Amino acid sequence: MIHITTKKFNALTTQELYNILQLRSEVFVVEQDCVYQDIDGKDQKALHIFGYKNDKIVAYTRIFKAGDYFEEASIGRVVVAQQERKFKYGYDIMKASINAIKTHYNDTIIRISAQVYLKQFYNNLGFIEDGEDYLEDGIPHINMLKS
Repeated sequence: MIHITTKKFNALTTQELYNILQLRSEVFVVEQDCVYQDIDGKDQKALHIFGYKNDKIVAYTRIFKAGDYFEEASIGRVVVAQQERKFKYGYDIMKASINAIKTHYNDTIIRISAQVYLKQFYNNLGFIEDGEDYLEDGIPHINMLKS
């Protein structure tokens, strides 16, 4: 079980920000062996959704209102610590993110740029493919939409 929190960028503590960036780097840069610029200047506009377990951030997303990233509201940087994935926290953090978009942005149409290998995971959450696969930072991705 994880405890999920939602915060604006300027409400994050230094320790929370450090832990979020550490988790993102651990998975997206090290585990996926992908050199890319994670700190992209968009965190300041996002709402940050993160899940704690035993005082450690183990799941995270950032969400944007329509127009801040895509034309639609969006969820990005979806990440669960490798040793915690067996508990299906990805579903918990995504459901919390979908609800946060509804609550904070009064929106239900959501676009994501998903890694292709996670297509079924996102299908299970109501997202459908929108367009062709493309490479982003050397990793196959696909746009998906939930309405």
